[in-house]
Amino acid sequence: MTTRILPAVGDLDAARSVTTLLSQLPDAEPATPVGDSTQLIDTLARLAGEALDELPEVVLVHERIGPVPALELIREVSLRFPSVGVVMITADASPGLFAAAMDSGARGLVTLPLSYEELANRVQAAAQWSTGVRRHLSSGNDVFTGPGGTVVTVTGAKGGVGATVTAIQLALAAQASGNSVALVDMDLQTGDIASFLDVQFRRSLVDLALITDISPRVLSDAVFSHSTGLALLLAPGEGERGEEVTDRSARQIVSALRSRYEIVVIDCGGQMNGANAAAIEMADVALLVTTPDVVAVRGAKRIVRMWERLQIRKAEETVTLVNRFTRNTEIQPPLIQKITGTRVASAAVPANFKELQACVDAGRLHELDAKSTVKQALWGLAGELGIVKENATTKKAGGALAKRNSGTFKNDRGSIGRPLRRWGGPADSEGTR
Repeated sequence: MTTRILPAVGDLDAARSVTTLLSQLPDAEPATPVGDSTQLIDTLARLAGEALDELPEVVLVHERIGPVPALELIREVSLRFPSVGVVMITADASPGLFAAAMDSGARGLVTLPLSYEELANRVQAAAQWSTGVRRHLSSGNDVFTGPGGTVVTVTGAKGGVGATVTAIQLALAAQASGNSVALVDMDLQTGDIASFLDVQFRRSLVDLALITDISPRVLSDAVFSHSTGLALLLAPGEGERGEEVTDRSARQIVSALRSRYEIVVIDCGGQMNGANAAAIEMADVALLVTTPDVVAVRGAKRIVRMWERLQIRKAEETVTLVNRFTRNTEIQPPLIQKITGTRVASAAVPANFKELQACVDAGRLHELDAKSTVKQALWGLAGELGIVKENATTKKAGGALAKRNSGTFKNDRGSIGRPLRRWGGPADSEGTR
């Protein structure tokens, strides 16, 4: 049987050495090495999207791969592609590193300088393990495989532009079409999803932040099952505890959610920190919400430029939603698109806060009238973003959802990127949203 091997080696000399040895292995089919962690995740996601059998049996991860550390990358590959055997290439053969690599999901270690015999043995063992796992998966067991669910982040250009309302309605629209949906409140200091949906729950994101291996049971204990069918993962009740959720733990949490739910909608609020920046970097769709006024549009431009400087997200990979839109305003969507350099969604949410006020004050946003123009616009946006199932209709919204835009905004960036700097300062409140 042919063993497909994908090396992830950033160093050119090491890449040449690995490729030379792999080409000598019997029945081996080495692929061209990928140079960084993001490229590795993107490649695996693309292959998994085609078919499980298209994935390589073995992935080799060099200890100096970047921008994400090798152990974090190994954990990510193991979580998202459980049928791939990962082998780490390292100069450190200490018991401590060996244990850490095994805890991260590696199937073995190969020490530097590389030797043919050791590499052959580790690759063969990982390939046999991978083959056994795939045989198990193909027998009909209910195990989630492939590139994972779609992650959508919703960020406000500033506080009070409507990011939380947007995130909630997008999640409700996706759930109504038959998807399994998780709604995450990653506005860690001032998150209000619990208030908007009349929820009192003692567990939050913080309970998952210090756990190194988030099992399905641990995840289910931290998630609140709402009456609408949404799975809610809430912000901590004490805002100061939000600092306990680091960018590393955020990546792990989002990866665990992505492996269990078809759609994951994350409310990132209007203030950046390491955790929600990591979520935005991982997202398939990054939605930026703004209102058609000078202050909010400037805020949107500032956020987009910051994302680009920190290599979190490119402007052209960001979708902007115009909230509280009126036709007589001087700032129209085409101007916002030109200023921010982003793609503006064709759906614009009308300025009809009176429709929302009673539901917001009662904490029953999920009971918003199906005739509401705000709800219809946001559910239409869900169809435009491709997070509702095709041919799904929504009686609750009073009409058909927009047809799925076949991948217009789909861009699986994986969940790996460069380590993010920490931001300080309190998060802005969203106010009346």
